[in-house]
Amino acid sequence: MKDFLYRFFQGRYGAYGTDRMTKVLVVLAVIFLALSFITPLSILYYVAFIMLFYCYFRMFSKNIPARYKENEFFVKHTDKVIGFFIGIKEKFTGHKAYHIYKCPGCGQKIRIPRGKGKVAIRCPKCGREFVKRT
Repeated sequence: MKDFLYRFFQGRYGAYGTDRMTKVLVVLAVIFLALSFITPLSILYYVAFIMLFYCYFRMFSKNIPARYKENEFFVKHTDKVIGFFIGIKEKFTGHKAYHIYKCPGCGQKIRIPRGKGKVAIRCPKCGREFVKRT
């Protein structure tokens, strides 16, 4: 059976493992399937079924460059969304180690490490110098 599956998947996109797009589609399909049983929205069941069908289509496809291109497009666009949320997380966790000051001249935000005492800060944008306690 193992040899049969190995030979079957040779030359198919699924032989290289699952990519990020397939993993996200499977997770969304499972979530939609669970929601279709909980809520009276029967359309969710069909959406989940279509997502799973598309995942199988991608895995069994012999057009590897097209599937790779789809995944690259998906990764490029989801990295923007993921980067946005990582930026929000860093903004909140960064306040523990850094203090952010605004330049009185141009309003540029400047990040200074906490616990350094009184420091003279030089704005990288306008060159104005001001003193703050960190």
